[in-house]
Amino acid sequence: MTHQNLFDPSLYEDVRKPLLQASSLPPWCYTSETFYAREVDRIFMTAWHLAGRLDEIADPGDYLVHDICGESTLIVRGDDDVVRAFANTCRHRGTRLLDGAGSCRAIICPYHAWTYDRQGNLSGLRGMEKTSDFDPAVNGLLPVRLETWCGFMFVCFDEEQSNLKDWLGNLPDEFSTCRWEDMRCTRRKDYDLDCNWKIYVENAMEDYHTATVHRASIGLQECDVMASEGQWDSIWAEAHRTLAVLPEDDVPFPHIEGLTGRNADGAYFTVVYPATFFGSTQDCMWWLQCIPKSANRMRVTIGSCFPESTVARPDFEQAVSVYYKRWDKALPEDNDISERQQQGLHSRYSRPGRLSVHEPIVHALDNWVLDRVLD
Repeated sequence: MTHQNLFDPSLYEDVRKPLLQASSLPPWCYTSETFYAREVDRIFMTAWHLAGRLDEIADPGDYLVHDICGESTLIVRGDDDVVRAFANTCRHRGTRLLDGAGSCRAIICPYHAWTYDRQGNLSGLRGMEKTSDFDPAVNGLLPVRLETWCGFMFVCFDEEQSNLKDWLGNLPDEFSTCRWEDMRCTRRKDYDLDCNWKIYVENAMEDYHTATVHRASIGLQECDVMASEGQWDSIWAEAHRTLAVLPEDDVPFPHIEGLTGRNADGAYFTVVYPATFFGSTQDCMWWLQCIPKSANRMRVTIGSCFPESTVARPDFEQAVSVYYKRWDKALPEDNDISERQQQGLHSRYSRPGRLSVHEPIVHALDNWVLDRVLD
């Protein structure tokens, strides 16, 4: 579709209707680089994003790099045990400093060996002795906003954005008895996908597809929408045993101690807008970090978290295999169907489709995006 202005609100009147009168977003919202560029500018450069777990950088000098939409953030635990985030760019001539994750005694630029300590201060500047009026104290790494909740690290590039507590609203209250801060991330796994980020988040937040896409794995799951305050939405499925294990496998691990209410009686599937997903069930939780690469490309990382007491069990390494089996079967099913949807949306015959009663969070996400990108 070509139109003089993709951000004309009149193009989206059907999306704005109540759920059972509404249609999905037009195909160009998933395929247009112009639309995607507006999302980057107005959503991803202003929102809070999941960057990882504190337990992944447990010791001084441990670091991880978080890349999203052209911005690279270096997160490092300092000698004072404080976790800080910095722009992953040298203050000399801008070289990218580190990649991936690891541990360092110092942060050394691979170009001219400018050296920063683990608190981000410039500590080594060979060759700069004759440069006039050069002050190392104001040439340290540039900080990026980082805040934590329940063992998770979030970053934000917008100095005007409200704090993480306000962004999450009442989400911490809903999950307080899950004690995610007492868990350990035991595995991360990455997938590169040929689909738009919204396709993936929409799929994660509706139960309409489970009877077909997951018929060979987790099967049908029927969910209720939960009330939320803040930049998040959640659906809940009643289940008397964990949904992190396939139906045919025995459950080896106990429930999280102290769970109450719906957390004890089923599983939550939660999106923290724009693109962070939490799955929570009685004995563990998992998170999905959705990283857009372009209108048609993304990366998803799944992290698996278990209580420290569960990880300490002598049979943990053997018993956890049934959980990894479930995720390694169900997640590729979601990956494949998301890529197939992306392929279909590129057809010149593709049109918005009507939404069902099973897709309230699809409707909510679509309107959340439109609230931010339209003129």
